[in-house]
This record gives sequence, C-alpha cells and structure tokens, in this order.
Amino acid sequence: MSGFDRRVGNTVSSLLTAFVTSDPSLPLLTHYDDATGERTELSAATLANWVAKTANLLVDGCGLAEGDTAGVPLPPHWQTAAVLLGAWSAGLTVSYGSTADVVFAPAAAPDGTAADRFVLGFAPMGMPMREVPAGWVDYVAEVRGFGDHYAGAGPSPSTLALDGVSHAELVERAASRGYPDKGRVLVDADQHPDPVDWLLAPLAAHSTLVVVTHTDQTKLDTKAISERVTARTP
Repeated sequence: MSGFDRRVGNTVSSLLTAFVTSDPSLPLLTHYDDATGERTELSAATLANWVAKTANLLVDGCGLAEGDTAGVPLPPHWQTAAVLLGAWSAGLTVSYGSTADVVFAPAAAPDGTAADRFVLGFAPMGMPMREVPAGWVDYVAEVRGFGDHYAGAGPSPSTLALDGVSHAELVERAASRGYPDKGRVLVDADQHPDPVDWLLAPLAAHSTLVVVTHTDQTKLDTKAISERVTARTP
C-alpha cells in the first residue's frame, strides 16, 4: 500500500485537498510537452484554483450534479488534470463511453452529442483558442469566469467516479501502484495515458508530478535530474 493518508478521506478530491492544506505553494504538477518545448508548472493552490473553477462551471454553468456524467476523451495534459479533478470534485462520473451529460474534447477531434460541449486547444500558457468549432465552447475562455473556490459538498467515497468505479475504489486502485511517500514522480504519459497512472497514483502517494507528453526519450534522464525526481512510472 502507498502513502495514502486515510485521515484526509478516501475520495479523489481529498487527494488534492491534502496538498493544498499542507503546502499550497508546493510545485504540484509540472508538465512538459516535448513537441512544443513548453514547460508549465502549477502549484497546489494554482491547480486547486483551476479545479474549483471547473467544478463551478459544471455545477453553476451547466446545472449538473452528482450522478451526471462527464465525457473526457482528452490526452494527458495539465488542463486535462484540471478537468478530471474538477468533474470529480463536483461529484460527476467520468466516462469514456459515447453517452455523457457534458463533453470535453480536444480541438483536433471535437465530437459528442451532449448539451454542453467544451473544446480544449491546449495552447501554451493556457491561452484561449483563436477559432472554436461550431457548437462548441472554448473551455479555457469559459472557465476563467467562474469562482476560485468550490463550495459544493463534494462526493462521498461511494460516489461513482469512473465508469462504475467509486471514489473509494479508484483511490485504492491509485494507491496500489505503490509509489514512495512524498516523492517526485516522473511520468512518460505517452506510455501511461491512463489518468490513474499519470495523475492519481502519484497524488495518492502524496507525491508531486512531472508529466511528459510527446516524449523525447533522449531527454528524460536530464529532466529527471533537473526536476529532482525520486521515482518513475515503471
């Protein structure tokens, strides 16, 4: 078993709360896109801010509630982390099926029949998209208008989090990856696109993340040294 602290509760949203409570300035998620050379670093407080805005977008903006579903066919990215954690904080079930109440899709392949459809362009520095597909809303432009704090009750351990899996079960699944406590984990997200691997497992160990996408394998060792990495995904 990993270093998941049961005192903070066994929901996905509690994993982020534990970081914000202990050290909000901690560099929690560092994302490298080797295709563009972009490096984005988010503190625990900054990521929590994006997560809260996303939860408020879903609840106040879309009128969704616990039991509703969010389709998130997105690749690993720091914005994807905000969407996933925001949906889970609002009590929504993340689904990769064809039916959902709200959909978040990449700009390259917008698809879906949900009433609320948000597209992500993944532009550097979280910039809005220049062109938005018809029938879609730019997630980055829209989410910024919502509150920085989410006041909802949040999910319970038994709330469904991911395609029939409860929050408690998902946290246990993440914790079973067995990362060392309070480390810094380097993830080649091209090889580990499952959010349990690239996002939740490090958080369950109370470890910070260095997530690399469009990975240049020749640069991983250098990143590991410069980021003071203590563990890697297998």
